[in-house]
Amino acid sequence: MNLPNKITLTRIFMIPVFVVVFFLTAIPYNYFIAGIIFVVAACTDFIDGHIARKYNLVTNLGKFLDPIADKVLVSTALICMLVKPELLQVMWQGEWVMTVCSICTAVILARELIVSGFRMVAASSGLVLAADKVGKVKTTFQDISIAMLLIGADFFGLLGVSKVLNVIGLICLAAAAVLTIWSGAGYIIKNRQVLRVPAEEKDEENKGEKNSEDS
Repeated sequence: MNLPNKITLTRIFMIPVFVVVFFLTAIPYNYFIAGIIFVVAACTDFIDGHIARKYNLVTNLGKFLDPIADKVLVSTALICMLVKPELLQVMWQGEWVMTVCSICTAVILARELIVSGFRMVAASSGLVLAADKVGKVKTTFQDISIAMLLIGADFFGLLGVSKVLNVIGLICLAAAAVLTIWSGAGYIIKNRQVLRVPAEEKDEENKGEKNSEDS
């Protein structure tokens, strides 16, 4: 196993550590510490990819683990924060804050599921689809949002700083949701040929399968 894959595995192993620290309120400033853990884990995404490309260490294992690690890390953090209203209601209070954050989270998770399924269909046809630039910007906004919301909820009693960080986090979360829709729709439209399988090819495939069964 090469270095980039080891770094990716480290990011995966950091996810349960993040969850434990997040919910372990007996630890002083647990949200702040969880935020730091998240930031470190998110940074490993850029590090392993850079090393793999620079030194030509890209492997199928890395292609499999890297996107899974990213999606599980972000999804876990977003879901955990939804069960802690105090994280999201530092600046603004009310059910509308939780409603907006829940919708943004649902949009982000739905996009990841749809795009992952789309890539599976492409892979079954022998196509490899590269990530687009908008998707990378979306990921950056997601990471900033989660980090700001976590750190801002527990910023050593400095309420003014906590409110500023909370506002930045909520704005970035809303921006991430918009970019999520934009990147997801654009990704599928740009690669829509994946869904265009001619009827003739389907008939030939079915005939081939039937002949193989008969033989």
